[in-house]
Amino acid sequence: MIATDIRERLQREPFQTFRVSLTSGRHHDVVNPDLVVLMKSQVFIAFSDRDRWVIVPYLHIALVEAVVNGSEKTSRRKRRK
Repeated sequence: MIATDIRERLQREPFQTFRVSLTSGRHHDVVNPDLVVLMKSQVFIAFSDRDRWVIVPYLHIALVEAVVNGSEKTSRRKRRK
């Protein structure tokens, strides 16, 4: 199921950044679909902005969700009078 969800997000046109949240509480943002490789039991994610990569077993993925642009946040501040 997780692999299928990730595959669908990687194939969307236009591509939308998404976040892979782990059971440990950490997360990794996927900003480029070409830097992700789905394997049989784990996923490889490389990061273009630095020389870093991770391999995450599907069993350790808690959630796959869209990353919302900061300007699209739903919470609003109250106006000061």
